[in-house]
Amino acid sequence: MIVCLMLARFELAVAAGGRAALLRRPAVLAPRPGGGQHVGEASPAAEAFGVRAGMALGEALARCPQLALIPPDPAGVAEAWEDVLGRLETIGAEVAPEGPGLVCFDGRRLRILHGGHLEGVLEAARRAVRRSAAGAGHPARLGVAASRFCAVAAAGRARAGARRGRVEIVGGGEAGARAYLAPLPVGLLALRAQPAGLAPALQRLGVRTLGELSRLSRAALSDRFGVAGVTAHDLASGRDRPLAPRRPPERLEESLELPEAAAGPSLEHALGLLIDRLAARRQRRGRTLRAVVLSARLVAGGTWRERVVFGEALADPVRMRLAVSPRLSLLPAPAESLRLGVERFGPPVTEQRTLLDEAAQERDVRLREAVRQTRALAGPDAALRVVEVEPDSRVPERRAMLGPYAE
Repeated sequence: MIVCLMLARFELAVAAGGRAALLRRPAVLAPRPGGGQHVGEASPAAEAFGVRAGMALGEALARCPQLALIPPDPAGVAEAWEDVLGRLETIGAEVAPEGPGLVCFDGRRLRILHGGHLEGVLEAARRAVRRSAAGAGHPARLGVAASRFCAVAAAGRARAGARRGRVEIVGGGEAGARAYLAPLPVGLLALRAQPAGLAPALQRLGVRTLGELSRLSRAALSDRFGVAGVTAHDLASGRDRPLAPRRPPERLEESLELPEAAAGPSLEHALGLLIDRLAARRQRRGRTLRAVVLSARLVAGGTWRERVVFGEALADPVRMRLAVSPRLSLLPAPAESLRLGVERFGPPVTEQRTLLDEAAQERDVRLREAVRQTRALAGPDAALRVVEVEPDSRVPERRAMLGPYAE
């Protein structure tokens, strides 16, 4: 049985500082910079005025003039959601995240760890969420079904209670999932990325429910909509792909508080310092980086987050700067802090010598060994180098900073 755990309005609650803040006044997530003038998640008070996620900003303000716009906090959401996923993994769950506030895992393998029955697994999941910083006071909705899509739909229909939250359990295997999904609207296909855009087309053709969709010919849907039509038919029929649990990440990041609102060359120098620090960390030695996450806390409020996937696994700080520096132009406002973290490691570094540069490589090997021995005797800060930050600054202390010497 697939268990789906849903934390409604997770991104809005994190950006607002907690669910208690959502009860005071109508609030909505402000449009993301560069993402169009459409609002994000809305609080219950805002929904009472007819404000919905994805609505145009002008229409939302016209329906609720006292609407509060909460700056998005993607970096805070990612950190809080990682905390929730880590708590669930401590109970033995192999989590497969669907997005912030929505995660699925296989409950059958956990029964032996939690009393031998499903209720013990669900209670352990509730306790794990309550122990997380973002989940405290945030009642979880739980759905249990034979397929992932049906479990997500069941969690969406379960109404959160005052403390424990309600659970929607769908039994009967694939046939039970198909019968449960039959009366539900076809718009639920938006919960999945691949057939998400299929719902409006199906509604124009007169298909209103998932039951009507499952009764259509699979071959006809394939001819009309391709792979998306076949996937939608499988979902409506109670079938879904197996879960693909994630691999628990290894946390490795560096952050830097900027003395004042930084932009332009000073921001690039700060990024170079973060890359040097990250490359010099002991946990990274001998491994390449495949993907990193660059985030910033903005002066105007909120945060910014950008994922950078390298074309090939890198270990050279210079090449990392060339790949990451252009993303700084996407910052919507000056930043007061910058953070760089590793999302995925690559294969180990392979050092190969060439005949033309053998002497230089031999010298580098001796230099790295000298730095290693110095750090072993005097600590990690024994070997540093001077990094220019603002060479034209009138304050001497801000012209350069000490950074780690990358071996």
